[in-house]
Amino acid sequence: MSTSVYTRLCSGVLFPLHERIKGHSSVTLRKELEQTQWLSAPAIRDLQVRRLRTLLEHAAVHVPYYGDLFAAHGFRPTSMRSVADLGRLPLLTKQSIRANRARLTAAGARGLREYNTGGSSGEPLVFLVSKERFSHDIAAKWRATRWWDVDIGDPEIVVWGSPIELGMQDRVRQARDAMLRSRLLSAFEMSEANLDAFVFAIRTKRPRMLFGYPSALFAIAQHARSKGVALDDCGVRVAFVTSEVLYEHQREAISQAFACPVANGYGGRDAGFIAHQCPSGSMHVTAEHIVVEIVDTHGRPLPAGERGEIVTTHLGSRDFPFIRYRTGDIGALAEHDCPCGRGLPILRDVDGRATDFLVAHDGTVMHGLALIYVLRAIPGIASFKIIQESKYLTRVLIAVERPLPSSIVSDITAAFKKRLGAGVQIALEFVDSIPAERSGKFRYVTSRVRAWAS
Repeated sequence: MSTSVYTRLCSGVLFPLHERIKGHSSVTLRKELEQTQWLSAPAIRDLQVRRLRTLLEHAAVHVPYYGDLFAAHGFRPTSMRSVADLGRLPLLTKQSIRANRARLTAAGARGLREYNTGGSSGEPLVFLVSKERFSHDIAAKWRATRWWDVDIGDPEIVVWGSPIELGMQDRVRQARDAMLRSRLLSAFEMSEANLDAFVFAIRTKRPRMLFGYPSALFAIAQHARSKGVALDDCGVRVAFVTSEVLYEHQREAISQAFACPVANGYGGRDAGFIAHQCPSGSMHVTAEHIVVEIVDTHGRPLPAGERGEIVTTHLGSRDFPFIRYRTGDIGALAEHDCPCGRGLPILRDVDGRATDFLVAHDGTVMHGLALIYVLRAIPGIASFKIIQESKYLTRVLIAVERPLPSSIVSDITAAFKKRLGAGVQIALEFVDSIPAERSGKFRYVTSRVRAWAS
């Protein structure tokens, strides 16, 4: 890894000291992860099962919710032999967490911090996070960052919209970010003027890495292109994206604009840092810390290669366990190994949340891309959002750069009806701009029709 003297100081001294002061074990965990990633797939599965059994044994004794749940299902953690044994337990839902927060907290747990999801698909989920859990997630992200020859202390620009991070920009946080050479830009504020400022900031700071929502980095790339401003000479080595579905047109535009690869990441505040893309292109699961299952509509595990809902168990969540947690996302585990040599399992076809899918009038489930590409192909459309209210009504919010001819409007309606059904009402609403979600993320598609059973 080719790093500067200052980066080595940050990564080897300053950040480890910061983590020690906060009571985190992320440094030790990251070093372990950089060893275990090279274990064979069977060895990683054995390690995972041992750690899973330890988590379940702890939960049975110290967490009232799971003590009662295990007893009700005749489940004995000591009998765990494989991840498949988890299938004997029911799934953990957001509703269950809201109704049982106190009973999900381990007896004697101390120093837990209240956290919440962004609530981009509904009511935010409030839960508790321990320093152990924080340490695991920091270590997982840190390892993945180093796969791309960048490290903590390398100049970084983060384009983010979470009110949690943005609300923490006090003087101490600002001083820490300055020390680590990281600058945060607000994805809530993607106006013309702010996009100019973002492009200027990137050209001035010359970051070695970018981190942000795909939609935010895509917007910056498109804005720079429209203004004729080059960003491919800024020295960016990699653009990390997460928290939204990464569409191929976004990947291509970001990569072309910054002359760097785009590394996709997948996870969440609730489920943890689940998977990250390696330079060989595979989305590797952080299997040492997280168990990933793909389940059908009845919660039954599916074999590798089959698509279903992504369910996770975080092995570093003893004080507030997430065991068989429903993410609401759809994906599949790969059947093949990665040429990079890591034994970590591969997550493929992460298609986003179940609400990113649409249901035609006849019940056919389709990915939002089926309609996204109808609108993307039309010149003059600046941004859009598709909202499926029911099987009988789909609203389409459209922000245009110039008025669309009536023939184009008719073509849009016809194309939507062709995919959703001739009897479906398509309501086109022309607006000045498309707002982001409360979390700062942007979602092209939201469906209020169930594509998969809850």
